[in-house]
This record gives sequence, structure tokens and C-alpha cells, in this order.
Amino acid sequence: MIATSTPRTATYDSVDEGSELPEVRSRIRRADLIRYCGASGDFNVIHWNERAALDAGLPDVIAHGMLTMAVAARIVTDWVGDPGAVAEYAVRFSRPVVVPDDEDGAELVVTARVAKKLPDHRVRVDIVVRSGADKVLSMARAVVALA
Repeated sequence: MIATSTPRTATYDSVDEGSELPEVRSRIRRADLIRYCGASGDFNVIHWNERAALDAGLPDVIAHGMLTMAVAARIVTDWVGDPGAVAEYAVRFSRPVVVPDDEDGAELVVTARVAKKLPDHRVRVDIVVRSGADKVLSMARAVVALA
């Protein structure tokens, strides 16, 4: 899996509501799904077998939801510079990430903005994740503690 982002360090005083985080683009390929199966222990066949995915009514093999969620979180961890600063993170899965059997795989485009400055140097970040024209996560939000 290849991600193209630049690590940053944000501070509470340096951001305003509406501040946009640097976009993150990542590719998920079939080989990444196999590696994730082994790492997570989730060997559900819809994540690696095209016939099983089609039999389940899916358009093709799909990425694991938790993998998609983790890739999306990278926008926040890169921006803040410390994964431990993420106090809360939640998403709803709205569409599957279909991963074609080719060298390109599926591209995830992740954008985010500071939606609200909270007390105690925390901010709520709203995240948008797209694969092609589809918004694949909805209500994706993180609460981050900033210096």
C-alpha cells in the first residue's frame, strides 16, 4: 500500500475551525488485502476471492472495513505528528472499497478539516474518504488533543 502524504505537526493555536488538513492519497491492492488478512486474522473470502465476493452480491473483492478506517486515520496522525494524540475516532461504513485485480488497485482519497475547536486543546476533525466517485465512509470523525 502506498500513501502519499507529508507528516506535519499541528498546534491548537495554529488551527482555526474550517482549517483543511493536507490531503492523503493511498492505493490498496489485492496483495495488501492478503497481508491484512494475515495481520488481522480476518480471512473472510470476500476480501481475497472474486468468486466468493460475486456470490455474496458484491461487485468484486472488497477491502476490509478496518483497513479502510486505518488508512483514513492517517490523515489525522500525519497532521498532528503523534498517533497518541487521537483521543476518539469513529466512522460509519457507507460503501465498500472495491479492489480490482490489477496493478493499480483502488485509490482512496482522504480529505479533512477542523470542524470545531473544543476545550482542553482538543479539536474535532471531520474526514471524507472517497474511492472513485463513491464516498466510502460517512460520519468519519476524530477528536485530537493538540499542544
